[in-house]
Amino acid sequence: MVKAVVFDLGGTLMEYKGMPLNWEEYYYQGIQNVDRCNDLNLSDEEIREAVRVLKTYNPRNSGRQEEIAPEIIFRDATAGWKTRPEIGKIVEDFFSGMSLEAQVFDHAEQTIRKCKEDGLLVACLTDLPNGMPDALFRKAIPTLEPLLDLYVSSQICGVRKPNKAGPEYIARAFEIDVSEILFVGDEKKDEDTAQNAGCKFEYIGEFLESRLRGGRDAGRA
Repeated sequence: MVKAVVFDLGGTLMEYKGMPLNWEEYYYQGIQNVDRCNDLNLSDEEIREAVRVLKTYNPRNSGRQEEIAPEIIFRDATAGWKTRPEIGKIVEDFFSGMSLEAQVFDHAEQTIRKCKEDGLLVACLTDLPNGMPDALFRKAIPTLEPLLDLYVSSQICGVRKPNKAGPEYIARAFEIDVSEILFVGDEKKDEDTAQNAGCKFEYIGEFLESRLRGGRDAGRA
């Protein structure tokens, strides 16, 4: 029996408008913005080297499942700069340079509320964009997070999907068996996460079509 629904966030309940799954094509403009905001006068070679290092950390390229702190990623990426601002300022300026605009999907709040009305615990399990601080991402979901019983990001649980440790972390927090979780997402890696952990899974389209219309124990192992 399903006791908890765990939602992926990006592509499932929200999105950054116009951003692809892989953000690496925006790294250059992010580093350029760091340069402008801090009057660093970086050479094109220095900018491209920072971008190259950032790409090596990108989990969509490397396949890494362990989460790495933004401070480590950006300290490495900017190691060759003659003048380097405080790392937190670099991170802030990098992401502001992408002009990110978050949008919560119309169905998101209603979907969470319906699950809770059905007596289900509700959590999220989201992979953060490469190098993005958890606090920055949470600013994108101010209306969603208060509705959740538990917010879990890759920085909080220490791993990225499809590692099974994410659902297991949530199961321990809710004091339920991981098999009693239904994980809802929009990507193959979400389905792989559920399979690795031994919990049920539905794509968000299926979930909205079936479960919200009454199929309380819908989902596939």
